[in-house]
Amino acid sequence: MALDAETFAQLTDTIERFVTGRLIPLEASVAENDKIPDEVIDEMRELGLFGMAIPEDYDGLGLSVEEEVRVGMLLGLTSPVFRSAFGTNNGIGSQGIVMDGTEEQKRKYLPKLATGEMIGSFALTEPDAGSDAASLRTTARMDGNGYVLNGTKRFITNAPSADIFTVMARTDAENKGAGGISAFLVEAATPGISLGNPYRKMGQQGAPVCDVIFEDCRIPADCLIGHEEGQGFKTAMKVLDRGRLVISGMFVGNAQRLTRDSLRYAMERKQFGKPIADFQLMQAMLADCETETYAAHSMVLDAARRKDAGENVTKLAAICKYYCSEMVGRVADRAVQIHGGAGYVSEAGIERFYRDVRLYRLYEGTSQIQQLIIAREMIKNAS
Repeated sequence: MALDAETFAQLTDTIERFVTGRLIPLEASVAENDKIPDEVIDEMRELGLFGMAIPEDYDGLGLSVEEEVRVGMLLGLTSPVFRSAFGTNNGIGSQGIVMDGTEEQKRKYLPKLATGEMIGSFALTEPDAGSDAASLRTTARMDGNGYVLNGTKRFITNAPSADIFTVMARTDAENKGAGGISAFLVEAATPGISLGNPYRKMGQQGAPVCDVIFEDCRIPADCLIGHEEGQGFKTAMKVLDRGRLVISGMFVGNAQRLTRDSLRYAMERKQFGKPIADFQLMQAMLADCETETYAAHSMVLDAARRKDAGENVTKLAAICKYYCSEMVGRVADRAVQIHGGAGYVSEAGIERFYRDVRLYRLYEGTSQIQQLIIAREMIKNAS
């Protein structure tokens, strides 16, 4: 359910002030310390950021897709690590429960995810299963009145701070495809779970990532989402349409921030006795940044509105994720170029954004996977 216009305007004004006054000044220190301060996480909880996409019946804000996209654009004006802190609670960490969970599962977990009392994490990727998610090897073997999990999940965002994992595991050893995969809600304190050392990453310091290892991890049968085996992969795919639109909104916000900072620098920096913004080749780069950002902005809002209207947006969500992730990479590259040497050193923060946005073309489906989805949907619709 969408908020009324006045309430949503109040929410966005508050978030914009929070981003500008609180988060942007912390960007450098968070990157240096590789950690978001605990008091900032508490402020995010108070603002309701952990439950934006969770229905109001379960203590969330119940934002529509368009509203969440617009909030994502505001959050994109600062370092993406801040949104990462609560992103899985709104996305793949909760939406599987919202869409396919039993009422008991919803009542048990969604209010805690909405308030940030619990941090959610999504465990799909494995050492030998990434883009080919259907080939995962983690197993969930029925034993008595529960399941026993064994396997390793790799590159799991928020795993070091997670309280609950949504785990994709194979329940049907005979079915080697997607139909043999089920989704489980596994609390992090369950015996048999261990964590690898956090990875040192190219960018997005402050967003912890590590492996999650399941060794004879015994869980009750009611941890199975929806109490139905073989639906896990389908659940994950349903969740991704919304998730790809929302993160595309954040990519747009990043591009807006980079374009704004580049324009400001070009108007202040002087060479040959005048601002570099007066030079046509600089103007061309600025114009390309503005044009591509506007195209992405329009694209994402259109797709989000279609999703809210009940349309199938699998193709459009893939288009948005593909175009916007590639677009912000180009904008970041131009931003470094416009800033020159200042863009390559850390003081301006441009090089940090350049490294941060590189991840976008990889997670929640690589650019190449998005291309395949787009073409597949085109062919299917033409048949």
